[in-house]
Amino acid sequence: MRGGAVVTALAAVLVALLGAAPAQAAGYRYWSFWQSSGGQWAYATQGPGTARPGDGDVIGFRFAVSADSSDAAKPRAAAGFGEVCDRTAAKDGAKRVAVVLDFGTPADAPDGETPPAARSACAQVGEDATAGEALAAVAKPLRYDSSALLCAIAGYPRTGCGEQVSGAKKDGASARPSTAGKSDGGDGGGDGVPSAGLIGGVAAVVVLGAAAFWQARRRRG
Repeated sequence: MRGGAVVTALAAVLVALLGAAPAQAAGYRYWSFWQSSGGQWAYATQGPGTARPGDGDVIGFRFAVSADSSDAAKPRAAAGFGEVCDRTAAKDGAKRVAVVLDFGTPADAPDGETPPAARSACAQVGEDATAGEALAAVAKPLRYDSSALLCAIAGYPRTGCGEQVSGAKKDGASARPSTAGKSDGGDGGGDGVPSAGLIGGVAAVVVLGAAAFWQARRRRG
């Protein structure tokens, strides 16, 4: 193949790779964990197994398809303590934690499952209890995977755990492709276009091919 044809072919490969970019990448279907901050929901910085809410705190859990913590859907109920725990009397040696559960929308549900209605409960647990223990006090059965990822609350969903969902949508909007609290595998993906490394690598091949072509022409001249 002549040098000009090589460059043309390599350029065509680059164009094909760019054109093959997925229009919409994947999200993850999982339970996200939230805490009340000033009466507003804030994505928890710890997992429910290590976070230790205080007496009068509010924690929330939302099941949805999300790309990552910045994309995660918040519980739709208010992050208020009074309406959940006012009827639960304080007790020595225990704390009261309001637990808000949002099982998500039908669009978030795995195939064949229907999300239960959202609900709240007041967990009265030991003073040193974690958020996970407060959740277990009011929303059994819980299901975890081998990595201690929370998979199901009150038995929902029946199967699955943080699985990837291709072309996912959340609350009527496309979830931005990334990872759901998982480490970025270094593939450069996550925005629906080929990674910078891939584009740069192919572009470099095209440039090198062009350089080889011109060098060959100079030698022949």
